[in-house]
Amino acid sequence: MSFATKAEVDAVGNEMPWAERDVSKTMYEFIDSVATRHGKRPGISFQITSGPKDKAETLSWQDFRDKSVQAANLFRSLGIGEKDVVAYLLPICNEAALTLIGGCIAGIANPINPLLEPEQIAAILRETNAKVLVTLRGFPKTDLAQLAADAVADAPNVKTVLEVDLNRYLSPPKSWIVPLIRPKVDVAHSAQVMDFNSEIDKQNTALEFDDASEDRIAAYFHTGGTTGMPKVAQHKYSGMVYNGWLGDRLLFKPEDTIICPLPLFHVFACHVILMAMISSGAHVVFPTPQGYRGDGVFDNFWKLIERWNVTFMITVPTAISALMQRPIDADVSSLRTAFSGSAPLPVELFKKFETATGVEIVEGYGLTEATCLVSCNPDQGLKKVGSVGLPLPHTNVKILMDTADGPKACASDEIGEICIENPGIFSGNTYTEAAKNNNLYHYETYLRTGDLGRIDEDGYLWITGRAKDLIIRSGHNIDPAEIEEALAGHEAVAFAGAIGQPDSYAGELPCAYVELIEGGVATPEELTEFVNARVSERAAQAKYLEILPELPKTAVGKVFKPALRKSAITRIFNEALVNASTDARVVSVIEDKQRGLVAQVSGSADDAAITEVLGEFIRPWERIS
Repeated sequence: MSFATKAEVDAVGNEMPWAERDVSKTMYEFIDSVATRHGKRPGISFQITSGPKDKAETLSWQDFRDKSVQAANLFRSLGIGEKDVVAYLLPICNEAALTLIGGCIAGIANPINPLLEPEQIAAILRETNAKVLVTLRGFPKTDLAQLAADAVADAPNVKTVLEVDLNRYLSPPKSWIVPLIRPKVDVAHSAQVMDFNSEIDKQNTALEFDDASEDRIAAYFHTGGTTGMPKVAQHKYSGMVYNGWLGDRLLFKPEDTIICPLPLFHVFACHVILMAMISSGAHVVFPTPQGYRGDGVFDNFWKLIERWNVTFMITVPTAISALMQRPIDADVSSLRTAFSGSAPLPVELFKKFETATGVEIVEGYGLTEATCLVSCNPDQGLKKVGSVGLPLPHTNVKILMDTADGPKACASDEIGEICIENPGIFSGNTYTEAAKNNNLYHYETYLRTGDLGRIDEDGYLWITGRAKDLIIRSGHNIDPAEIEEALAGHEAVAFAGAIGQPDSYAGELPCAYVELIEGGVATPEELTEFVNARVSERAAQAKYLEILPELPKTAVGKVFKPALRKSAITRIFNEALVNASTDARVVSVIEDKQRGLVAQVSGSADDAAITEVLGEFIRPWERIS
C-alpha cells in the first residue's frame, strides 16, 4: 500500500503492537519466506559496467536464498558461530549482498567502508573480533585487495580471507585481459586465503545447522566517520526485519523494480532497500561496483531506468545534482518515485528534478544507531520539502530539551534534541563499546540522536541542526576534531575551529578558522598545506582556511562555532550571488527557533532570482528591507 497522511501511518501502527506482528524472527526465516512466496521472480541484479545493454547477472529470489544459505554453511564451517563475526570489505556486487545475509544467518555480519584507511579497517576488524573477511581479489583500477591485505596484517584475529573475483562479471575480450593486468598484492598476514565463489559452490543449499531460536545481534555497522575510529552499532534481527516490513507494508509491491546505486556497507542500501526487497519480493538493481561513482553511471542513468523498467530510484542530493546536469535521453515513464536520504535536499533541486522528470522526491530520515528508518515524507500525500516527513509506524519521536529537572518535552515547532524509540533501537546496547552507551538514552528507551529538530503542527519532523558538531559531506560524517588537532600542531597556531561550510553539491565541506599565537607568523596557504598533510582522509581535508585576529569564544574559552558558521554562510552565499551577477547580498545570519541558521538578504533582485542562486544550498534565507 501507499500512504498519504499522518492518520494513515498512525492507523498502521495502531493495528497491533510490533511484538504481535506475524513477521520472520530470524534472517533464515526471512530469506526462506521470500523464496517460498516469490522464488521465480527476479530478486537482485548487478551489472559491472554502466551501459544500458551491458552484461548483468540476475539472481531470482530462489537463487538468492540458496546462495545465501550456501554462504552461511561455508561461514559456519570456518568456525563462525552465532556470536562470531564475518566482515566484508567489498564494492557493490551480488557477493556483498550474499555475504550480508549469509553472515547474519551464521553469525554476525560486519560491512566495512572500503574508503577507510587500512588503520581504521584494522581497528574495526579488531573491535569486532572478526574471524573471516570477505574481500576483493586483485583487480585493475582498484587497490582494495591491497588495502584488505594491509588491514588483515594488523588484525591477527582474522583467520580466513575469502576473495571475490569480479572478472566473472565481464565478457570477452575484457575478461581475457584482466588476468594479464591483474595487480599483484603484497601479503604480510598469515590468514588462509580462499576463493569465495568456489567455496560456496561446494556447500549444500539446505541449512546444515540449527537456526537461531530467538532474536539476536546479527550485524555490526560502523558509523560513517571518515576520520578517527568509527563507533560500531549493533543490529538485531528484529530491527532489520522491521526496516524490511516498513518498505513492504508502505511502499513496494512484488512487481516493482528499484535501482539503488548506493554502497552495500551502508544501512540505507542494506537495511532500507535490501531488507524491503526480501520482505516484499520486489526486484533491486545495483549498477557498477562504485554505484553512482562508477564510470558512466550518471551519463547512462536514464537509459538504465528504461532498461530495467524502474519504478523507484534511490538517491542522495549530490547524485540528484549531478543527474540534473544530464539530459533525460530515455523513456523514464515507468518511474513513479525517487527516495532521497543521507543529507537535506535543497528546495531548488527538488523543483528541478520534479520539472525534469515529472516525479516527486520523497525525503526521509534514518541513522545507523536506529538500524536506519525513522521518518519519511508520504509517497502519495503532502511532501513538505526540507522536512524529513512523518514518523513511521511503531516509531515514536520525542523532541526533548535538557533541564535541571531532567528532559522536558518541547511544544509544537519548538526546537530540541530528536529522540527516538522504535524496533530498530537496541536500548542500552546501541554500541559494542559499553562506555559509548552512557547518557545515550532518555527514559531508558529513547535514543538521543544528537540531531536538533522540531515537529510541526501537522506532525512532520524537521532537522534544524546538530548537537554533535559533525561536518556532513555528501552523507559522510567528519569529526572536526581531527582537523583542529592537526592545526594545533603548528607552532604558530593558538586556536583552531573547524566547521562545515555550505556547498551546493556536497551539502557541506570542511572549513577551518585559525587564531595565531602572539607574534606568530603563517599564511592561509601554509596552514592549509600543513593541516591537509596531517589529515589522511581526503574527504576531511580543509577546503578553505581563514586566519582571524581572534576566534569567537564562549565564557569558558571554548571556540564559539555558531559565529563561525554564520561567517561561512555569509561568505559562501555572497560569493554565489556575485558569481551569478545577482543584485543581492547577505547582510546577516540569524538563529531562528524553527529553521535554525537563516541568511538575511537585502538587494534589488527579485525573490525568484535570489532563490535560483541560494536555493541550491540547504540553508534557508529570507529577505529584509
